[in-house]
This record gives sequence, C-alpha cells and structure tokens, in this order.
Amino acid sequence: MVRITSEPIDPSKMYEMMSAQGAGSVVLHFAVVKPQAGEGGTTSYIDYGTKGDAEAELQSIAAELSSTFILTDTLLIRRTGRLGLGEIISLAAASSPNSEDAFAACKLGISRLRKMKSIVKNEVCG
Repeated sequence: MVRITSEPIDPSKMYEMMSAQGAGSVVLHFAVVKPQAGEGGTTSYIDYGTKGDAEAELQSIAAELSSTFILTDTLLIRRTGRLGLGEIISLAAASSPNSEDAFAACKLGISRLRKMKSIVKNEVCG
C-alpha cells in the first residue's frame, strides 16, 4: 500500500495497516524532521509539496521492493504540508517471512523515499 497524505502519520496505527500473515518479521521506519543548522539558523519547519504524480512514484518504489525481496507486504507513506520539528515525514515498512529481506527492503525503501523526484522540499530556518 502507498499513500501521499497531508494528515499526520499515527505510529500506533501503522502496524495494523501491514499484512503480517505469513511474515516472521515486520520492520517499520519513521523519518522525522530534525533540527539542522543552515545559513539562516536552525530548522524551524519544512514545507513539503508535490510536483507530478507522487503516488505513482511511490507505487514504482513499492513494485521495486516487491520484485527485489521476498515480502508479504510493503507500506510507503509520504507527508505533504508544513511539518515541524519531530513530526513524521515518511514511513517505509516491509513484512517478510525472514528478517534479512524485511530489513533490506525497508532500508532500500527509506533510500528511495528520500530521493523522490515528485516531492518538493522547502526548509525554513529561523
């Protein structure tokens, strides 16, 4: 499953969205807004927007994960809108009969989410 949303990602509900049937391992990773020092000071918030078909890009990432690893399910979620420090930017999750594939798929998913061409990032420092 993939989703682009402006709504907050609720960690307590994410495991329930995953199909764990037949899985021996479920790995979830949340990326969060962190304070970074820049020219204008430290990060206050980040505005995320989309250009093009972000959901199609997420589908492509999910398909790559499914074709590369032995998985029972994948879940990729990407936030848009204004996100403050500590807010969840994205979720990459994978379930698999084995932990090696679950961890490797999640790691690749994280990498692909960070490099999405359809996501526009505007970091505001204050």
